[in-house]
Amino acid sequence: MLQRTLKKAVTITGVGLHSGERVKLSLIPAEVDKGIMFRRVDLKEDQNRIIKLNPYLINDTRLSSTIVTSDGIRIGTIEHLMSAFCALGIDNVLVELNAPEIPIMDGSSLSFIHVIKEAGVIEQKKEKVFLKIKKSISIDEGDKKVEIIPHDGFIVSLTIEFDHPVFNRSNQTFQIDFSHASYIDEIARARTFGFMQEIELMRTHNLGLGGNLNNAIVIDDESILNPEGLRYPDEFVRHKVLDAIGDLYVIGHQIIGHFQGYKSGHAINNSLLRKILESDDNYELVTFPNDEKLPDSFHYL
Repeated sequence: MLQRTLKKAVTITGVGLHSGERVKLSLIPAEVDKGIMFRRVDLKEDQNRIIKLNPYLINDTRLSSTIVTSDGIRIGTIEHLMSAFCALGIDNVLVELNAPEIPIMDGSSLSFIHVIKEAGVIEQKKEKVFLKIKKSISIDEGDKKVEIIPHDGFIVSLTIEFDHPVFNRSNQTFQIDFSHASYIDEIARARTFGFMQEIELMRTHNLGLGGNLNNAIVIDDESILNPEGLRYPDEFVRHKVLDAIGDLYVIGHQIIGHFQGYKSGHAINNSLLRKILESDDNYELVTFPNDEKLPDSFHYL
């Protein structure tokens, strides 16, 4: 299987979920082995350099995965875009934006899927590199746990736990095995969500300033405020799966393994990536010159 980039550059506009700022976002084709890169074009010349993504750049995980460089450059809420890149097998791309946060669009990854497909996806003249998990690796933080175990494919299993009437009526566990399930059908439309009282508190800390019923599921003490209701009966946990896929793709390769999360979030997901990279005994980088040996989970790419 070969690396992938976009056929042409494409631009969209939207609003940052937490900053509330209007954002112009451009996705630009990149050469082989360049990876996922970001650039803040609104900054001065000495700060608008290209930033190649890696797990050690995710240094703010309050409600999202946010790049924070050593000199303070911020690029927030990257997880939905990263999830779309993973779903479509994009290895090399430059993301340019003129604000400190990726636009939230409708709160899911569907808009990013559409814009990537609009640009077109092309194969490049070098093998795609996968990261294959060789041994079980886990992290426990209080009542949260994540683990990744060896598996010849890609599975995400996730459980959330909220003591609330809305969640009690919804399945809070979901597993997707990409050897026979479609990300676009099963995951892409799931939106981010939040509680009304938390949104009010977030706004006092200058977070959630761009959130509304058009880009998030909003929940009060008893019910969902969005008049159209849910897109999936278990949309909440499916969105957490969407987030986890985006968080995992920060490692720079599609993972061959089975991710399991219990009450997981951006911080513990990133800690897992860093733990994976601590030792070569945990993983190996592999290619598949012969697609017949490619795990079934990646034949949809």
